[in-house]
Amino acid sequence: MNEILLLALDSLQKNKLRSFLTVLGVVIGVATVIGMSSIISGLNTNISTQIQDLGSNLIFVTRIPPTIGGRVPPEMFSRKKFTLEDGKAIAELPLVQAVSPVLRYINFNASARSFSVRYRDRTAKNTIFQGASPEFAMVVSLRVQSGRWINESDQTHNASVVVLGHDTAETIFPTNVDPIGKEVEIENQPFRVIGVLEERKNALTGGKNPDDNVAIMPLGTFSRLHPEFKDFMFAVRTVSQEDMPRAIDQIQALLRIHRGVPPNKDNDFAISTQDTFTNLWNQISSGIFTVMLAISSIALVVGGVGVMNIMLVSVTERTREIGVRKAIGATRRNILMQFLFEAMLLTAVGGVLGIATGAGIAAIVRTFAPFLPASVSAFWVAVGFSVSVGTGLVFGFYPAYR
Repeated sequence: MNEILLLALDSLQKNKLRSFLTVLGVVIGVATVIGMSSIISGLNTNISTQIQDLGSNLIFVTRIPPTIGGRVPPEMFSRKKFTLEDGKAIAELPLVQAVSPVLRYINFNASARSFSVRYRDRTAKNTIFQGASPEFAMVVSLRVQSGRWINESDQTHNASVVVLGHDTAETIFPTNVDPIGKEVEIENQPFRVIGVLEERKNALTGGKNPDDNVAIMPLGTFSRLHPEFKDFMFAVRTVSQEDMPRAIDQIQALLRIHRGVPPNKDNDFAISTQDTFTNLWNQISSGIFTVMLAISSIALVVGGVGVMNIMLVSVTERTREIGVRKAIGATRRNILMQFLFEAMLLTAVGGVLGIATGAGIAAIVRTFAPFLPASVSAFWVAVGFSVSVGTGLVFGFYPAYR
């Protein structure tokens, strides 16, 4: 066995460039697996942290469920809208700690003035407008960086006050100006800034978070600006995580009665929790992973075919060597094992180079995107190496058998 291994090593050393070019596909395939799995691992960590920050006892009640890519069946848009009375009824349930009705208005038309916040000659465009209750910050764990949050007095009097997102305030106020107490213009109406939210990083890119360009005002004030917009959603905080399943059952039963859903019909609303958003992300990451595996599989097949071709050429070139070995007592099995070992060793080297390249990709990602904790998994290293050796075994058998 040692002799066969030494013969295989000697053959590869004599044809270094040819050997490297032959296994390039294997290198690319394994590097893709290692590099992409490390990036996805980092994304999983970030997304998981952001979802956990919401709190394990947080529920969102919406008319339309969250979806991937915004694909919503048309019939869902005809669902009955929620009312404030629905929110008040939810708040009275025994396992509910607090409820905040929310109205949210998004428009990405940069020229639409109704979706901008202005301070003197500076304007924040594409701003998300949101109406919320005093309970909202507590329910969804929003943190105010400076100033204060909306209080009961603001809510009762439909005050023209606003809490700005970090990016909104940064865009319209010079660095030497304190936003708190300043007057800004929203839809040609004056609003007094009472607070600025803490910055929230984007879990996917580490850059700007779209939710940091937001203007949040009391619910009644929002309704005064946009009386036509009545599509409420509810953020619900339960008494404890242990009470979540029972609280969801209570909310579901209550809303089915309120909305007149027949016993034999599905819910015409959605209840979302941490698990909902985790499952959505898992679907996205699974799709990314499937594409990655497809790319790496193609590269491995290309590399395997290259190995097979070069081994066929090698067998033809070394006919004399094979004859000499047989003459001195080598069996057909010995010859087969020699060429099979050679093919497996070739792809194993490609696997090691691929692992090193993938680890290098992960290191580069950590250097240039420090927000993304890309880490190389021992599991995927083992998979990458095993697959590379297996590629040599599969594609090297036919030339070795000949």
